[in-house]
Amino acid sequence: MAGVSAQSRGWSSLCRLYLRLHTVRGSPGTVCHGWQNTLKSRGVLCLMPSSRLPVQAQIRLYTSDDQKETNRPTEPSATSSTDKFTAGTPGQDPSKPEQKGMLPPDPIQVKVKAVLKKRDYGTKYMKNNFITGVRAMNEFCLKPSDLEPLRKIRRRSPHDDTESFTVFLRSDVETKAVEVWGSPEAIFRERKLRKEEEIAYKENTFRNKKLLKEYKEFLGTTKPRLSTSSIFLKGPGKVVMVAICINGLNFFFKLLAWVYTGSASMFSEAIHSLADTCNQALLALGIAQSVRTPDPGHPYGFTNMRYIASLISGVGIFMMGSGLSWYHGIMGLMHPQPIESFLWAYCILAGSLVSEGATLLVAVNEIRKSARAKGLSFYEYVIQSRDPSTNVVLMEDAAAVLGVMMAASCMGLTSLTGNPLYDSLGSLGVGTLLGAVSAFLIYTNTEALIGRSIQPEQVQRLIELLESDPAVRAIHDVKATDMGMNKVRFKAEVDFDGRVVTRLYLEKQDIDQMLQEIHQVKTPEDLEAFMLKHGENIIDMLGAEVDRLEKDLKQCNPEVRHVDLEIL
Repeated sequence: MAGVSAQSRGWSSLCRLYLRLHTVRGSPGTVCHGWQNTLKSRGVLCLMPSSRLPVQAQIRLYTSDDQKETNRPTEPSATSSTDKFTAGTPGQDPSKPEQKGMLPPDPIQVKVKAVLKKRDYGTKYMKNNFITGVRAMNEFCLKPSDLEPLRKIRRRSPHDDTESFTVFLRSDVETKAVEVWGSPEAIFRERKLRKEEEIAYKENTFRNKKLLKEYKEFLGTTKPRLSTSSIFLKGPGKVVMVAICINGLNFFFKLLAWVYTGSASMFSEAIHSLADTCNQALLALGIAQSVRTPDPGHPYGFTNMRYIASLISGVGIFMMGSGLSWYHGIMGLMHPQPIESFLWAYCILAGSLVSEGATLLVAVNEIRKSARAKGLSFYEYVIQSRDPSTNVVLMEDAAAVLGVMMAASCMGLTSLTGNPLYDSLGSLGVGTLLGAVSAFLIYTNTEALIGRSIQPEQVQRLIELLESDPAVRAIHDVKATDMGMNKVRFKAEVDFDGRVVTRLYLEKQDIDQMLQEIHQVKTPEDLEAFMLKHGENIIDMLGAEVDRLEKDLKQCNPEVRHVDLEIL
């Protein structure tokens, strides 16, 4: 071991001596960059590292014609940039001393990316909100003269009757309110005071209306007929009023006939006419309520009052008409009573048949006319309960006509056989008929109140109208609900084509001016200002496209009254 160590030290000393001599002989411009020059000795090339770099040595064996035979690193794990320095660059010969030096590395290039600073708006940011003049005066207790010096902004109107309206920036209104009242606390106190005055005014108004009503009841009134009374002169209102008058007279005469004869079937018919009269009076109330003007508490109006009245009517028929008829029929079977002459009963039933038939014809004609206008068959119009009031009159009168025929038949059998059981069976038959009619009315009106969809053909027609527009890519989540009385609410999510909307915006702009604005963009702040300006205008253009589509839907489909298009 000692000999090997001595030999190694001798070889290291010899190499260092050679390197010093070779460095002295070299040109003055030669610079040592880590790896020193090579040393040839008996075909062995030794590359020795300088003391300033990590130790790494390679032994390369060459033949006599300077071709490399082996390349065996003594430290395979040391892989650093020094390997590149020994290999040199393409086109250089490593054996030449003047090309042994390392080339300087490429300069480091740093690319700086301009990024806009992200703004933190917080959880509540309302400075850019717009408010109307009326809201500014109500919420911030300002006068119209206070709003005059503020900036006025024209915006698209959400209402169909106006194209645009004036709004104010909320931040400007808040600043003006603080300037007028002195502090936010003073604004809050004034708002509270005005709220109390408003409540007192409403109480006084209610009290004055009550006094005015008592005054009119005492002295009479010359107020002209209400406009709602005109609905009872045509359409379903006319049918209902005719039915009320006829069924009221029928009830009176049938009741007299039952008192005279004691017939169970006649009693059932009298109850049937009373139930029809009460239910149709309820229908008239529902029709009157359904034409009320929508208010903030009921933004979609009171159309469903007709369905509610028809539903209650169906329940009333079931409880009052069917229940009493069944009760009287069962009592007649359990305790049969002798029957008097049916002469007057037959006359009254004949008159009822004529009157109920006339009312039935009025209802049938009204339904046929309405179904023809909607492009539906008579059966589809009745099943879909398009007009609940007319449907109730139709079903009640149809049941009345069948009930009169059934009662007359059972009374005839009782007269021929002298057995009162047939009369009681007629009462049970009339009760069963009324129960079937009430079940149908309850089912159809419940379906209408729940909110059913319109026909698939109509939905498809509305979708095709939207998809045929160039600004629309696709339609999703379509909901078309029948609100009753020829009113449809349509809701859909629309995937707009942003390129088409942007092109529509560019068509309305001065392109030369926009190009000048683009050339003036030099800094990120200029770019932000340019994008904010035109981005807001493009959003307005998108809103205008939504309004246009809603208007087209309503024009092509008059039954569509409420359209909600959501941007996907």
